Amino acid sequence: MVDFAGWEMPIQYAGVIAEHQAVRSKAGIFDLSHMAQIHVRGAGAAAALDAAVVSQPSSLAPGRAQYSIIVDSAGMMIDDLVIYRRAEDAFLVVSNASNGEHVARELGTRIGSAAAVSDQSPDAALIAVQGPAAVAILTPYVQLADAKPLDSLAGYASSEAHLRIDERQVACMIARTGYTGEDGFEIYLAGVDASATWRALLTVGASAGLQPIGLGARDTLRLEAGMPLFGNDLRSDLTPYDVGFGRVVRLDKPGDFVGATALRARSSASPDVGRQLVALRVTGRGIARQGYAVLSESGESVGTVTSGTHSPSLGQPIALADVAAAAGPWSVGRSVAVRVREESVAAEVVALPFVPKRSKRRG
Repeated sequence: MVDFAGWEMPIQYAGVIAEHQAVRSKAGIFDLSHMAQIHVRGAGAAAALDAAVVSQPSSLAPGRAQYSIIVDSAGMMIDDLVIYRRAEDAFLVVSNASNGEHVARELGTRIGSAAAVSDQSPDAALIAVQGPAAVAILTPYVQLADAKPLDSLAGYASSEAHLRIDERQVACMIARTGYTGEDGFEIYLAGVDASATWRALLTVGASAGLQPIGLGARDTLRLEAGMPLFGNDLRSDLTPYDVGFGRVVRLDKPGDFVGATALRARSSASPDVGRQLVALRVTGRGIARQGYAVLSESGESVGTVTSGTHSPSLGQPIALADVAAAAGPWSVGRSVAVRVREESVAAEVVALPFVPKRSKRRG
């Protein structure tokens, strides 16, 4: 157990590799209650969120979600988010635990009286079930609001629902989203229901191989899927364009938004300006860890590893790295090196994801 943004969190239960393989082959259950849950409600909620973040939440239909980013006036990232539209005038904004209070304050300031902003993180919980067996495990126990089968829920879609286990009925929102690259669901529920729901799901999923998953395997899973982590790969000194997320920025949406002027200028800058996030496969002997230097063909330091591990699925080291765009082009197949304990270890630029995603298509 370790401190994680003020929460006591497990690094591992049975072991990182065993848990990783369980999610890839069967299913894993994650306690993600540390994630911040911020509700935005009111007739002006959609337009207010459009002005507060870089994406366009107003374009969502109720029951749909989108990945988004909130930036400061200089276009620098404050946090990455997932935004769910629960109803015409009701949204759920999910942010990282370490940034939750900051994001809630920013949304409150930016939205003002246009809508009500409520940080319900202390009273809310989040449990995820991820892996190829997730649908089979949850289907007998989930009743969607529209009475359709659970598997009808598309990727990045959500529904109000009830979990019915051991004669208990738990109100929740269930979404076909996740952070592993596998198919799966995230269950948003009241904190008072979390412990009993966790134990019940572990019991009913045991025969299908459901296992509890800690922070260690969560990190190896998300890295194999090419999903960046705020604080490592995404940082407050970078814009969305510096990490390949320019596609998330809706410069063409109606009205203005915080950071728009800076991001318009950044979007039209030369390709060799700023930073770039690249994927590396280490071909030499050694693991590229966070903070290790990335070296060009001539041995010059051109960047830094932001996330790195040994991939249990591929059997080789992989990494994400923040590099100088001017040292490019950073095309797939380029040979570079990583400085590992004062030695230059061979690596090459590869495409993301490292392991093909099997999550439900967004549909």
